[in-house]
Amino acid sequence: KWKSLYQIQGERKRIMRETCLKYKSNNRRIITPYHVSRIFVEDKYRVLYCEVPKAGCSNWKRVLMVLNGLASSTKDIQHNTVHYGNYLKRLDGFDHKGIYHRLNTYTKMLFIREPFEKLVSAFRDKFEHPNNYYHPVFGKAIISRYRVNATKEALRTGSGVKFKEFIQYLLDVHRPVGMDIHWDHVNRLCSPCLIDYDFVGKFESMEDDANFFLHLIGAPQNLTFPKFKDRHSNEERTTTKITQQYFAQLSPSQRQQSYDFYYMDYLMFNYSKP
Repeated sequence: KWKSLYQIQGERKRIMRETCLKYKSNNRRIITPYHVSRIFVEDKYRVLYCEVPKAGCSNWKRVLMVLNGLASSTKDIQHNTVHYGNYLKRLDGFDHKGIYHRLNTYTKMLFIREPFEKLVSAFRDKFEHPNNYYHPVFGKAIISRYRVNATKEALRTGSGVKFKEFIQYLLDVHRPVGMDIHWDHVNRLCSPCLIDYDFVGKFESMEDDANFFLHLIGAPQNLTFPKFKDRHSNEERTTTKITQQYFAQLSPSQRQQSYDFYYMDYLMFNYSKP
């Protein structure tokens, strides 16, 4: 089993590097703190993890906290502790020497997910549930810009954004509010053409990939990747089928533009066109 997982890793990295060589001219660019701002550091097992939201990031942070001795089990760590507890260091918090030393000697990994599924997962999480950041900041701007005859209530709260409106915002070059890490390109979040990742995991094969990674870094035998769904745990995970239901609400040209928007992620991580 390990052997086939080694081969899968080799193949994923090869495709990623070839895509970078073909499309990106930044191979000699200097790595700045900005490029590593999404990378979390675990010094004990020498791991660098680039956080991609909606691709298992909460559970990966739990695993890093256990590796670091900050908790004895992933089950003990609450969602807010993971995301707002500031227990894990980020790579941009180190000086130039500290950043480069870790990039050159630690195991660098990222986990990704099919781009449309990741997008629908983010939409469901941020806009279909009460949220005191995404509704007032993004929801209000989206509704006021893309909804004809919006009610005063919708404009006041920013709640009830429709998927189609969200996509209009995403594809608008003059977006009323900026990008957000939950729907930005992996390409932009993790700079895989500048940083040579040692391990590329996929959400779709999370259990195998995660436990293989833990084996590679020599993690304790009893530490396995948690299976629980972190948010809205009573709700079904975003699947291919659910994703199709959302994309069915869009026009063919919006679907094509959405694909074009994530084209590099599709290419670089070898996901077939939906």
